[in-house]
Amino acid sequence: MSRIGILGGTFNPIHNGHIQMAKYSHDAAKLDKVILMPTFVPPHKESANLVSCEHRLNMCRLASAELPYAEVSDFEIKLEGKSYTYRTLQLLKSQNENDDFYFIVGADMFLSMQNWKNPEIIFRLATVIAVPRDDDSVSELKEHYDNVLKKMGAKAIILNHSVLTVSSTYVRDNIDNGAALENLIDSRVFNYIKENNLYRV
Repeated sequence: MSRIGILGGTFNPIHNGHIQMAKYSHDAAKLDKVILMPTFVPPHKESANLVSCEHRLNMCRLASAELPYAEVSDFEIKLEGKSYTYRTLQLLKSQNENDDFYFIVGADMFLSMQNWKNPEIIFRLATVIAVPRDDDSVSELKEHYDNVLKKMGAKAIILNHSVLTVSSTYVRDNIDNGAALENLIDSRVFNYIKENNLYRV
């Protein structure tokens, strides 16, 4: 039996905030591995300037290269269509019946999970790990869990410390300003973006 964390997203591109989410979740929940799983089409938002699945997978591999417990999966990409979490977890659980799954989300996602497609299935199949946006949001996440998600059957681990505040949009908008991205994005990912001429208008 393994404890498996799932960190999904467009990763367009992946940044150091994502990597911190993987690290902190791994440590807090004593996960055996964390799977970075780029979405094929995100169901919750329109993603501007979405580069190819191949590029996003490659950037995830570069960014997570020094995490021995990290894996990068094209599972949702191969499913095609909108990447619904409940469907992904159903398929993963059917293939790995004895493993325990932990679904890692940021604060904004956690606060909206009651509105996702078939959230009760998600809560039955995985424990949710919520990562606060800042220290002040921890209490907000705990209150939402107690008042909303717990009543829907959710099990949750709410981390006590936040991750680096950065968005993929900010990275895309500042790709020609390397100084602005220092410490926000892995240097290997930055070089990959430049070499492949990604995120050009």
